[in-house]
Amino acid sequence: MNPLLQVDNLVACYGLLQAVRRVSLSVAEGEVLALVGANGAGKSTLLRTIAGVHPVTDGTIHFDGTNITRVPSHHRVAAGLALVPEGRKLFPEMTVEENLLVAARRARPGPWTVDTVLTAFPMLRPLLGKPAAVLSGGEQQTAAIARALMTNPRVLLLDEVSLGLAPVAVKSVYESLHKLIRDGATLVIVEQDLQRALSVADRVVCMLEGRVVLQSVTQAVTREQVTEAFFGLSRVSTSSAKTEPSLGQQT
Repeated sequence: MNPLLQVDNLVACYGLLQAVRRVSLSVAEGEVLALVGANGAGKSTLLRTIAGVHPVTDGTIHFDGTNITRVPSHHRVAAGLALVPEGRKLFPEMTVEENLLVAARRARPGPWTVDTVLTAFPMLRPLLGKPAAVLSGGEQQTAAIARALMTNPRVLLLDEVSLGLAPVAVKSVYESLHKLIRDGATLVIVEQDLQRALSVADRVVCMLEGRVVLQSVTQAVTREQVTEAFFGLSRVSTSSAKTEPSLGQQT
């Protein structure tokens, strides 16, 4: 079966600096892919490039069999790619409901509406009339995920899910993600909390200095192997995961 999202030999730069270096990954429909790595590994740049927010220097991105490498970001949203960026990036002076309705203007046909989002994330219901700026970090992250869902994405890209959140907020956000996963959502999650990432992902990819240094089905790799790759203590061969497609990431 062809992957829903396919990235081949992707290069993304900041000036002369290569932040993403020949990364290849694929994501099947209904799969959860975890992208892990230390700060500066290229994870966020990779997600931003897939979403069309950052330009591609070389390589290709295919979505549902169509080459979208040079397609503008708003057309990618219309095709079914949605990004929850690092730092949430909600419109701070707008209410939660207004943030959701703005996203709905770019929505594809699909099941996600304000009502269905509130059913999935009931903690947002009492916050609908509040400006996003007054929400806690966990509430903002939940609202950002809900806003992305309002576009009815086929693939949801989540950047730094738990960054800066209190443990209780992280637990709440991941409870919401578990609901999406049970419903068959396709997710690509950038996460520095290895325990959380490995607990939800079908496959894991670890990046170091812009390159993939480990890729594996989650059940076929130990946390120690991921940790070693994460910190560059050993170069883990990707050959151990050749039976599965690869993953990649970068901050």
